Amino acid sequence: MERSNIFREIIREYDSDQAAAQNLRERRQATLYNRLPRVRQIDREMADIGLSLARLALTAGGEGVAKAKRKAGALAHEKRVLLLNEGIPEDYLTDIYRCSVCADTGFIGLQDAAPQRCNCFNQRMINKCYAMSNLGSVLSKENFAKFKLTHFSQTVVGSEGLSPRDNINAVRKIAERFAKDFKPGDENLFFYGTTGLGKTFLCHCIAKAVLDKGFIVLYITAPHLFKLIQERHFNRDNADDESGQLDTVQEADLLILDDLGAEFSTIVTDSALFEVINQRLLDKRSTVISSNLTITELRDQYTERIVSRFIGSYKMFKFFGDDIREKKRYQQTDD
Repeated sequence: MERSNIFREIIREYDSDQAAAQNLRERRQATLYNRLPRVRQIDREMADIGLSLARLALTAGGEGVAKAKRKAGALAHEKRVLLLNEGIPEDYLTDIYRCSVCADTGFIGLQDAAPQRCNCFNQRMINKCYAMSNLGSVLSKENFAKFKLTHFSQTVVGSEGLSPRDNINAVRKIAERFAKDFKPGDENLFFYGTTGLGKTFLCHCIAKAVLDKGFIVLYITAPHLFKLIQERHFNRDNADDESGQLDTVQEADLLILDDLGAEFSTIVTDSALFEVINQRLLDKRSTVISSNLTITELRDQYTERIVSRFIGSYKMFKFFGDDIREKKRYQQTDD
């Protein structure tokens, strides 16, 4: 789903909210008028005064306007007293919106030349992006705040020249900066290394931070992506993609493609992979990829034009060390 489609969906929701608020106001007003007929009279008189103010300003001068305003003030006071005596809140007819700041319009300063989006609009945008991301509640457990260096060994790996902890700390800092300064198309990241080294966890960290900035993020595993692609390719009429994930693969501000290399490779999947990464590069949309394959294994499994896109257009980061999932199980932690 494109950002413009999300905007339209949110605007439709606001239209529905405003209709519901108006319906609630009408029902409350009917109840109030039946209970206090004098309030109905006051509201009518105040409405008449409001309509006459412009005419009074032209024909009766300042004194006429001042007199009308004094009368309106007296009526408003009388109404407050009536409501107070009946234990009815003064905002009974106005406290009807989900957001009192924008009155369920989504914007502040609608009379201005450039109205601003209300905070409630921005929050709806973030919520929809979360719903589209495929990550559900996992991000409450896997984010930068929960990232622990203590799971990684401090022993220097001779062939790498540094320890797994120093390596992952350096990659984490780069990932945090990537997410903090995120702009679609600025950078692409590629994490590679054997299983259990924190690649997926770091992908989740990036996803949460970018989602919280209001960008559209799609997280999808390579096997699932290529399953959807093959279903669409071989059985277009019955392809199961009700959520529109294949469209979002190209349209998301950030695509996170996890576990590349775990899919069953075919001519169709190879062609589709090239199309995805190449088109996103052309459209200037960012991608983060993780893979359990080494660079040599990537060259063995994929065509040169695919690997060249990775090496030429992605920042490559190697993960190494012991399987931290085994360590955490051994330590009986739940992180």
